[in-house]
Amino acid sequence: MSITRRVGSKGQIVIPKVFREFLGVRPGEEVVMEIVEKELRIRSEVDPEKFMEDFCFSPKKLTRKIDLEKVLGEEVEERFALH
Repeated sequence: MSITRRVGSKGQIVIPKVFREFLGVRPGEEVVMEIVEKELRIRSEVDPEKFMEDFCFSPKKLTRKIDLEKVLGEEVEERFALH
């Protein structure tokens, strides 16, 4: 999915709400920006220690294997209404 945004007079752009929600980015949080093959990529910054803590010490463990690609695909379709 792509959305076109205009660059403001100070060189700023606003990340669309739907993208912020999908990435879990909240006001005041940092994002990582990088140039890859003439593209600007913006992604949420994931703290590896916090991720491991949340993942490993979760009181609820998976009881069966899941197809991560399928689950993520369904989540993207639901959030962006891509039917």
